Amino acid sequence: MIIEALKSLLIGIVEGVTEWLPISSTGHMILVDDFVQLQVSPEFLALFLVVIQIGAILAVLTLYFHKLNPLSPRKNADEKRATWRLWGMVAIGCIPAAVAGILLDDWVNAHFYNKVTVAAMLILYGVVFIVMEGRNRRRMRRARAAVRNQARARVEQPPVPRGRHARVQVPSRPVPAHACAVDLDAAAERDIFRIADVDDIDWKTALKIGCFQMLAIVPGTSRSGATIIGGMLCGCSRTAAAEFTFFLAIPIMFGWGLVKCIKFAAAGLAMTTTEAVVLAVGVVSAFVMSVVSIKFLMGYIKKNDFTAFGWYRIAVGALVLGVFALQTAGILA
Repeated sequence: MIIEALKSLLIGIVEGVTEWLPISSTGHMILVDDFVQLQVSPEFLALFLVVIQIGAILAVLTLYFHKLNPLSPRKNADEKRATWRLWGMVAIGCIPAAVAGILLDDWVNAHFYNKVTVAAMLILYGVVFIVMEGRNRRRMRRARAAVRNQARARVEQPPVPRGRHARVQVPSRPVPAHACAVDLDAAAERDIFRIADVDDIDWKTALKIGCFQMLAIVPGTSRSGATIIGGMLCGCSRTAAAEFTFFLAIPIMFGWGLVKCIKFAAAGLAMTTTEAVVLAVGVVSAFVMSVVSIKFLMGYIKKNDFTAFGWYRIAVGALVLGVFALQTAGILA
């Protein structure tokens, strides 16, 4: 039991870290499964790999409880309406993925749940992140220069002279290029990302992001990666895109976990003591690591972009292909 609990602890840590970072939890689970295999029934394993995500969802609810609670006594009427509206946007964003999951989940798992597909999606979306962030950096430079020029023009423009003999006042010196760098960056970012806060997402944007979430049905895509890319392409800031990604996961993962539990119980199956311990350890470890992962991501993207995650995805995709090649050659069991 202790050995299986330790294996579950490792799997929970991997799930908690990779569920929220845009690096594909599926790709990492495949690698972990090659080296750490739980000695449990196949039916329980299918249940475990889904229900363990509830720990990750509980981390979102814990960290964002006040923001997501429309009944909070600390909110005024307008704030409560804004919270209900946010939940409405989450519901709209979940519709495409829910429809796709019901119709295509079994077919996709039968045809695409393999290491080659996972590796290909890891690498493909890694390249997308790198290209997209390179484009964003170029846009930021142009926007920053435009904002700086506008600021200089406002300061350097001479005031309109009054009276017949009034003299034009010339400013003593122009605004230095490095002045108010933080303000310039903030203004430039507003020009690039029209939606700075998750509360500003409208139903059309939520639906578009939900369509991007459908792409995550293909293993290796990364649900958070697909929705973050979709959010940024729809004009959301990195922070808004990441937070909306967290919130979209709540109904999807809870619903899928509930379905798995119902199917498990309906089949007349019961957990052994070892399996119950494995499940508890996995959920708790996923919760703890999800809290750490979410805090890290939100702090990281305030000063950095997603380029590093793109390169990491490419590296993991190459590693998955390497493991597959070794297994095909009979070198790795």
